[in-house]
Amino acid sequence: MNQDKLLYADDAYEIQGAIFEVYKEIGCGFLEAVYQECLEKEFVMQDIPFEAQS
Repeated sequence: MNQDKLLYADDAYEIQGAIFEVYKEIGCGFLEAVYQECLEKEFVMQDIPFEAQS
């Protein structure tokens, strides 16, 4: 088994894509809570399952 491969490469790729979409839309300089809320919305839009932080 090649140890350089990610166990969940496809999932990681989708999550990274969602993160880049959020960054592309709102940019930098916001508090973490803003990014968290936007990323949750992006996950819903891209149908990526997640569990929201409470």
